[in-house]
Amino acid sequence: MRRRRSGQSSVEFALLYSAVILPLTFMLLFVSEMLWVWHSVVDFTRVGANYAATHCWMGDGSNVTTYMTTHVPRMIDMDRFQNGEAGIQVSYFALDPATGQLSPFTCAAGADCSASCIPDAVTVSVTTYQFTKGLSTFFHLPPVTIPPFATSMPIQSSGCDESGNCLP
Repeated sequence: MRRRRSGQSSVEFALLYSAVILPLTFMLLFVSEMLWVWHSVVDFTRVGANYAATHCWMGDGSNVTTYMTTHVPRMIDMDRFQNGEAGIQVSYFALDPATGQLSPFTCAAGADCSASCIPDAVTVSVTTYQFTKGLSTFFHLPPVTIPPFATSMPIQSSGCDESGNCLP
């Protein structure tokens, strides 16, 4: 005798969909958002370090942070970089010729961006950034702390013209 099983496949599909397929879909979307932001922040620090290495240096790095906050790549959380919630840190270094070690760069007071006072390297990093948008807000997930990305580059120019005038 054959028994009819009407509705059993519908129940099995509903259970499979709600317990496996739907959560995996949202997980894939969340991971995709995170990777997009991760890549954008890495690229963002590279662009900032390149700008710092080729433009006039300032002890506080204000020209680099201004450039970076106005040139944020398209991403989910770009407003947090534009309004300063995500920390941008710029550090200049001098190379000790005897040891080959980098040390924090200092110059005489008021000597920012002069042809006679040029650092050897720069590091730009994004600190204190937490990913809180996208699906994480929809599902009320805790913020995901992104590690402090840093990019270091040797200084490629002094940021000054031949007469010593600063070129921002």
